[in-house]
Amino acid sequence: MKSLIFLIIYCFYSTILLSQSIKLVSFASGFSQPVEISNTNNINDTRLFIVEKSGIIKILNSNGSVNSVPFLDITSSVGSGGERGLLGLAFAPDYASTGRFYVNYTDNSSTNKPNTVIARYTVSENPDIANTNGTNLLTFQQPFGNHNGGKIAFGQDGLLYIATGDGGSGGDPGDRAQNTSSFLGKLLRVDVSGLNYTIPSTNPFSSSANGSNDPRPEIYALGLRNPWKFSFDKYNNDLWIADVGQYLIEEINRVDGSGIPGDNYGWRCFEGSSPFNSSNNCPSLDLNHTIKPIAEYNHSGAKCSITGGYVYRGNTFPGFTGKYFFADYCSGDIGILTNTGSSWSMTLQTPTNKQNWTTFGEDIRGELYIAGGSTIYKIQDSSLSTTQAKQMDGFKVFPNPSEHYIKIDLSLNYNEVRNISILNIKGQNIKTISKPIQKTMTLSTKTYAKGLYFIEFTMKDNSKAIKKLIIN
Repeated sequence: MKSLIFLIIYCFYSTILLSQSIKLVSFASGFSQPVEISNTNNINDTRLFIVEKSGIIKILNSNGSVNSVPFLDITSSVGSGGERGLLGLAFAPDYASTGRFYVNYTDNSSTNKPNTVIARYTVSENPDIANTNGTNLLTFQQPFGNHNGGKIAFGQDGLLYIATGDGGSGGDPGDRAQNTSSFLGKLLRVDVSGLNYTIPSTNPFSSSANGSNDPRPEIYALGLRNPWKFSFDKYNNDLWIADVGQYLIEEINRVDGSGIPGDNYGWRCFEGSSPFNSSNNCPSLDLNHTIKPIAEYNHSGAKCSITGGYVYRGNTFPGFTGKYFFADYCSGDIGILTNTGSSWSMTLQTPTNKQNWTTFGEDIRGELYIAGGSTIYKIQDSSLSTTQAKQMDGFKVFPNPSEHYIKIDLSLNYNEVRNISILNIKGQNIKTISKPIQKTMTLSTKTYAKGLYFIEFTMKDNSKAIKKLIIN
């Protein structure tokens, strides 16, 4: 019987309804133009870092409080206004030992033609305050004030990925996105583990002489218009890029892993999957390296500009698992893509507290946040009652997926827990913990076979809460 129960639970997780409904819960407010939400990739660090366009990074704690002293203030270096400003933040995979993090901003060297700057900073002896003396690693000029891209992130390969817009104006008048001698309209990839940066040998133009007319060896992929946000799926490292459209179409791209070096996302030849400008250097949509959007939408209903998000990999809302979240800046709609097996199904919802959505964020446990106006909101499953959501949020299991160990955090509910059981997909008990139940516990999973498991929390009133666990 128990095996049947857990098979039913598994099927529920696997075939959850396509029309998932969300609700937004205000988590913290008082921010000025938040454009990025990041974390340090350390499972023991629950802080979020909120990037404000003017050049300030603030720390948002797990209880919703905001530190009064900024983590970093580089407003004197940042040229902010319109689409320009401090736009990206990424913590090094080894941040816990090196204290290194990276930012992407437009400088104040020229009002009309600013430079994009990729710079490295380090944390001071105070973990809540960074040193202000950064090191510029890469600088290139923007011909116009818009389409700067801005997102930076580390892949599971430990390399830094940098999204750049096509340089601005409209329609990519310089055909820069298809021009391999230009940094613009690209996804760049560099190795920043040394003092400066080096070119990964697997970059498509890694052997380029890097002259003014040579392909730029930093280029990893090309053909992007304004990839305001991209992300890597924590489960399989799949790369998701939401590319802002021109007149008609907003698009979402996904590739397995981080894709193939030299992938071409089609702009300006295509807007979404539709032809846009076929003059010069246009790839065929049938070529292996030409990436077709997995989803797109038009500008009806006041929609105009996509803000990409993340695939949900938290464990508070199992109905969200594997779904990709995005939003539209103008309409205030929030969208969800669900894998139907042969394609991706899109649903759009307009929350009651809609805003001009500027960025999504993911905390260390995979829970999702979204920023609009001056507020950071938590994204929750509206199908759960307030009590259920609070109870589920009170049991933290991370990292999830796991390889060698898991940490269980019962800080909110540990006095109410009678025992904890780990069961495999057949409902067989693998391990039970009854005494002592502690606020935080670390369990080894080295001997577990790869696959799906369930962690069952039995409360003193005999009620149960179940979270899924994936072992890689």
